[in-house]
Amino acid sequence: MNPFLLLGVSMLATTVSLYLVPFCKTAVLLIVMTSVFGASMGILDTGGNVLILAIWGDRGAPHMQALHFSFALGAFLAPLLAKLALGPPASAENHTQAAGNRSALRLSPEADSEPLFGVPDNMSLLWAYAVIATYIFVVSIFLFALLFTKRSQQEKAKTSAQRSRRAKYHNALLCLLFLFFFFYVGAEVTYGSYIFSFATTHAGMTEGEAAGLNSIFWGTFATCRGLAIFFATCLQPGTMIVLSNIGSLLSSLLLVLFNKSPICLWIATSVYGASMATTFPSGISWIEQYTTIRGKAAAFFVVGAALGEMAIPGVIGILQGRYPDLPVVMYTSLGSAVATAVLFPVMYKLATSPLSRQQKEHRKSEDQKSLLSSSGLNDQEEEDEEDDAERWNAMDFEVIEMDDAMRISVEETARNAVVESTAEVSSQFHSDALVCEFSPVTAGKSPGNRPARSQDKRD
Repeated sequence: MNPFLLLGVSMLATTVSLYLVPFCKTAVLLIVMTSVFGASMGILDTGGNVLILAIWGDRGAPHMQALHFSFALGAFLAPLLAKLALGPPASAENHTQAAGNRSALRLSPEADSEPLFGVPDNMSLLWAYAVIATYIFVVSIFLFALLFTKRSQQEKAKTSAQRSRRAKYHNALLCLLFLFFFFYVGAEVTYGSYIFSFATTHAGMTEGEAAGLNSIFWGTFATCRGLAIFFATCLQPGTMIVLSNIGSLLSSLLLVLFNKSPICLWIATSVYGASMATTFPSGISWIEQYTTIRGKAAAFFVVGAALGEMAIPGVIGILQGRYPDLPVVMYTSLGSAVATAVLFPVMYKLATSPLSRQQKEHRKSEDQKSLLSSSGLNDQEEEDEEDDAERWNAMDFEVIEMDDAMRISVEETARNAVVESTAEVSSQFHSDALVCEFSPVTAGKSPGNRPARSQDKRD
């Protein structure tokens, strides 16, 4: 389904159930309304996590911390707002009188025809539920509005185009994360639910001090989740989980050893609430770095968290009631801290071993690509050199051809000149011969007179 449609429908169902809860007059109808509310909140929890992972992927750690900070802030402020809306608690006499009136109504014949819905006697309770339901209705309108925007379509296209990663031990990681969140959420809800009763019955605190101890747990819890929005920008999710595990181990160990010391309870409770704050959102952001989390995978480990939230407090409540002298709540905190501290290194080993191999293969492929690209450059250079050589050879051949042509032309010119000069000499010789042959001076002289004349010239 479209995530905005799914979240909008769940918030609308939450709105309807919250509007109807104050008007319920029978326990069965109240159970139905609270069941609808719980189912819609489960959809919101799962769908919100998946939507953040789909939009931001493994870079969504700050956004994941912000989402779970809103959960912690609401859990911290809602009881205070409800207390202000309801006003001071009624006296015990009024409770007894009201109980007697209700029992009388049950015994009367008109009790069988009591309507399912009715206006509550306490109008402040009605207004408290109405204000919260109206706020959630406005949020659902915004989610439905996002359904028809172009941005939602772009995010859907981005989600479909996102590269999917799958670790080698994907199913094993999900099972271990199921157990991890089972123990973590179970310990968180158990401590937050029973610390008031434990402080009053086991540590001897007054109700005011016990209420302050409960408030400081949820206050440090919400504060550290708010600070984690900024810490997530500079710290890896795995680092934050390790720090949370260390803080949980130390604080829960102090709670077990000094469970009757008020000072230790105040300090250790503060540290324990701060340490538990970032574990759940950091765990979701951490697993997204190694394997892609879709709806089914997210629903799987969110169900594990919900089972821990349901089962562990129920079991611990029974055990603490049977053994009031033992700090069963503190033992639960320490045991859950040990379980999460053991599970996380195992998950980290399963997640990083295939990843390192994939990184090596990726690095090897990158090296091969770089070598191929460099060899391609060398081939290109060689081709350029060959082209240059061919070009120079062509130029040499042209020069040689030009030289040959010039040499031939010079030779032809010289040959023509020699032929012409020879012709001229021969023609001159023939002309001289003719002149000598037909000259009158030389014609009458004999050849024998020539030496005498020359001899006269020497004399």
